[in-house]
Amino acid sequence: MAVIEVEKLTKVFNNGKIKAVDDLTFNVEEGEIFGFLGPNGAGKTTTIFMLTTLLTPTSYKKAMVLGYDIKQQANKIRHNIGVVFQEMVVDERLTAKENLKFHAKYYGMNKSEYKSRIDELLELVELSDRANDLVSTFSGGMKRRLEIARGLLNNPKLLFLDEMTLGLDPTARRRIWEYIKMLNKEGITIIITSHYLDEIDFLADRIIIINRGKLIELDTPSNLKKKLGKDALRIIGVGDIDKAIDSLSKINIIKKITPIENNEGFVIGLNIPGGESIPIIIDALNSINFKIKELSLRRPSLDDVFLHYTGREMQDNFINGKKLKKKRLFRRRH
Repeated sequence: MAVIEVEKLTKVFNNGKIKAVDDLTFNVEEGEIFGFLGPNGAGKTTTIFMLTTLLTPTSYKKAMVLGYDIKQQANKIRHNIGVVFQEMVVDERLTAKENLKFHAKYYGMNKSEYKSRIDELLELVELSDRANDLVSTFSGGMKRRLEIARGLLNNPKLLFLDEMTLGLDPTARRRIWEYIKMLNKEGITIIITSHYLDEIDFLADRIIIINRGKLIELDTPSNLKKKLGKDALRIIGVGDIDKAIDSLSKINIIKKITPIENNEGFVIGLNIPGGESIPIIIDALNSINFKIKELSLRRPSLDDVFLHYTGREMQDNFINGKKLKKKRLFRRRH
């Protein structure tokens, strides 16, 4: 059963000059972890804001969350979902328990409801021993776990997690992943957005890739990687990139060729194991005087998928947890 049903969802800004979300259509099935991918400005956050009723859509043919219309039945949706935003919203001047009590009252829960629920959630996220400590004394990972507890206060059937591990160290990130998997096993459908591709690859049952407001691909992580070929060959070099791609595209062992931004090289999806193809490709590039500086062979990764469908690599968007300025999308070849 679908918990989210979206058909032709659209959002425009600036009197129609900017189409942030463009006729988006997709479903999210009950019990799955559903990942959103796309470069900065692709429309991911705008879509999430509409689904969580924080932003009114410009138009749609159908937009249902948990069986409720996102515009006509917004209050019903708000009472049945949980949201953990990228920006921390817990108050550092309050204790962990006080934060949860404040949000429980916001949800309209009475004391008999929220007292046991708060204790249960603090135990779930392993913060029971810090329940009465000020949040200002918490580490980043502890604050994020408290945010997740806050998002679960109202026993949501659907949980939205927006960049939930951004800026956390690897150990804290892995701990959050464990919580997400555990919550999903307990029956909560989870929507995640992340700029960490290993996170999406590990957690998501299916991934939607959005670019310039449009749906580009929707499939499982493994199927998306299979579409690129058996192996991925990454080549960085000096020479005429367009000429190199044109020359390589005539070789039948090559499935896909994706240029790397800034004309540094390209990633080649192969129809045969890479070891057999490398000599053929090197000969083809030598024949047009394309000088190879770096060559690496691996199984296709989600980063290769992202590069192929959006024209840029994910690391161009984030480095060490910090957002970078937008870059022009490189022309994608077919």
